Amino acid sequence: MQFFGLGLALGVVLGAIFVRLLVRRTDRIREERARSAERRAADAERLAELGSLTSGLAHEIKNPLSSVVLNAQLIEESIGELPPEMERRPAMLNRVGALVREAERLREILTDFLRFAGRVKLDLQPVDLRPIVEEVVDFFHPQASAAQVVVRLDLPPKPVEARLDGSLFKQAVLNLMINAVHAMEASTPSNRRELLVRVGGDDDVSVHVIDSGPGVPEDMRERIFHPYVTGTPGGTGLGLPTARRIAEEHGGRVELEVLPGRGSDFSIHLPNASKPPSVSPASPSPSDAPGHTSR
Repeated sequence: MQFFGLGLALGVVLGAIFVRLLVRRTDRIREERARSAERRAADAERLAELGSLTSGLAHEIKNPLSSVVLNAQLIEESIGELPPEMERRPAMLNRVGALVREAERLREILTDFLRFAGRVKLDLQPVDLRPIVEEVVDFFHPQASAAQVVVRLDLPPKPVEARLDGSLFKQAVLNLMINAVHAMEASTPSNRRELLVRVGGDDDVSVHVIDSGPGVPEDMRERIFHPYVTGTPGGTGLGLPTARRIAEEHGGRVELEVLPGRGSDFSIHLPNASKPPSVSPASPSPSDAPGHTSR
């Protein structure tokens, strides 16, 4: 009996010690979580501030850069009007031409950055996707022809309805087309450069931009949608991330399928506006479905 009492007392003491250790551990975990949350909040605030400063700086650079581009073009025109027999005229034209090209490239980089980093405000309207894509393809034809790319358009006979911001969606499709043409220019013989733009509609609506290039290398298929990652010389690395962001703001996504030996298929998928949102069927009750387990 005395041994039993001693064991009971020892059990109570050990239990009290265990409870105290458990409370201390719980408090420590709670404090660590609180500090982690504070660090995340501070990091988010710094990132937001940095994003605002970066965007403001880009705007401040873009304005004087536009002036640089304009004046460089005027100088180029003035040198071009000089007498052809002037000895230094060709060299001057080459130098100012390089200045114009690089200034234009800087302006394009800033424009792409501001488009990617800026706030996206959607003006969603129910539309038929076919005329929107057709307009983008018509607009892009001269640039494709200059790169010796044959563009084909495949539209379904029936309307393909989606709720979207027409202007932003055109930019997303255009970015995919520009990316495809740059990829083919860098690696595909001119007689094999083809670009197929296909519109489809079923459970979701889609726009496929299929090129005849070499395809995206396997080691770049995940990274290619990250900012400033590009596989083409002279690319800014912001076209695909911007297209993906626009698609996601519409509740959609961008997918990549590599066609071995036949190029790449970049596609934008959006909800189909002509169909009601899919509703998951209610789970049957245990009495209706023995053994059913909710997840």
